[in-house]
Amino acid sequence: MSDFGLLSYYLGIEVRQSSEPITLCQAGYARKILEKLGMGECNPCSIPMEPRMMSKHGNGEPAVDKTLYRSVIGSLRYLVNTWPDIAYSVGRYMEAPTTSHLTTIKQILRYVKGTLSFGCVYKKLSNVELVGFNDSDMAGDIDDRKSSTGVLFYLRVNPIT
Repeated sequence: MSDFGLLSYYLGIEVRQSSEPITLCQAGYARKILEKLGMGECNPCSIPMEPRMMSKHGNGEPAVDKTLYRSVIGSLRYLVNTWPDIAYSVGRYMEAPTTSHLTTIKQILRYVKGTLSFGCVYKKLSNVELVGFNDSDMAGDIDDRKSSTGVLFYLRVNPIT
């Protein structure tokens, strides 16, 4: 067995450890995704999804390559580990992707491009307090009336799920 020191990189997640906080970031992995899709030099944006964006299935739009689309979705789902704010946007469209869905995914990628330096910061805790939030939109999908639900739990100030 060997001691390689503090963890610095694991499965695409960069780990920065100091005396107080531990920071997790996936900037390198995100850059690879952007380059793979030819968006390495795209213009960044400040929000992952337009407000009040609704699904539009089967609206007569041309379909896109499902294999490429699902590959990008899978990559973005892995980015949710350190970009929890894109979870809702990424999890929306998988069944029959069209050009408008691909446009939404490109918006998320532009947001990732603009937030490459972001990550999750975990600080040492003196007293432990678990706080949770949830929300749902109750039949918010205009096509099939499915609901969306989200949860967020903090251990004091650190997001854990």
